[in-house]
Amino acid sequence: MTIIASLLRAAELPDSPTARLDAELLLASALGKPRSYLHTWPEKIVSSEAASTFAGLLQRRRLGEPVAYILGQQGFWKLDLEVAPHTLIPRPDTELLVETALALLPDSPAKVLDLGTGSGAIALALASERAAWQVTALDRVAEAVALAERNRQRLQLDNVQVLQSHWFGALADQRFDLIISNPPYIAAGDSHLAEGDVRFEPESALVAGADGLDDIRHIIATAAQHLNAAGWLMLEHGYDQAAAVRELLQGAGFEHVESRQDLGSHERISLGRLPC
Repeated sequence: MTIIASLLRAAELPDSPTARLDAELLLASALGKPRSYLHTWPEKIVSSEAASTFAGLLQRRRLGEPVAYILGQQGFWKLDLEVAPHTLIPRPDTELLVETALALLPDSPAKVLDLGTGSGAIALALASERAAWQVTALDRVAEAVALAERNRQRLQLDNVQVLQSHWFGALADQRFDLIISNPPYIAAGDSHLAEGDVRFEPESALVAGADGLDDIRHIIATAAQHLNAAGWLMLEHGYDQAAAVRELLQGAGFEHVESRQDLGSHERISLGRLPC
């Protein structure tokens, strides 16, 4: 006979920096309960079936599999999103894109484009806060498009359209007031690709050429063809790429170019506006 508190004390995840949180999330999933249940009822008896399920989930985590992929979900902004191994796991630092976009444009009709939407995190977060915005979310990977559409339907966000497209390829002459993207920006061969959760994420969503800037260069060079006058382009990038991205934006004719810092005080996003 095993109780919740004993299972959590015995859970060993030596290579995880968030071992206690990971164990609680996995046990809550095995029990089919919210995480708060574990703290409210620590002396509750756990069935042998649930204990066995928990042991299996722990083993997957010990082998390095991200908790988000094990559970098939991840919180982002104020949303709970389905995630899967063919998309990146939404991260708190990316919420800076959402926060900045909401502060940049008023709560009035606007057309917004999310390039490389993955699970739909950015597009859906923006649409959930701005009912007057029409948001288009694009991804070149069919499985990602299907995943983002499932998230859209479950959240009942009718002001989002999810389409399959390699960057701007499917847009013809459509124009937007804001283009936003968290594109691949890691350099090929970067040692971080072999570390932590990143090992399990799709390389195509991470790597962008020898210096990590190939996709950012393409987006910046092409964005003006799909922006309205005075439209904004906003990009997430690596912690050491801000100066290079600002230079690219300025070279493409963008004004009011600046970078913003993430939760770790790194310049994580850069943005610029087309002339009026």
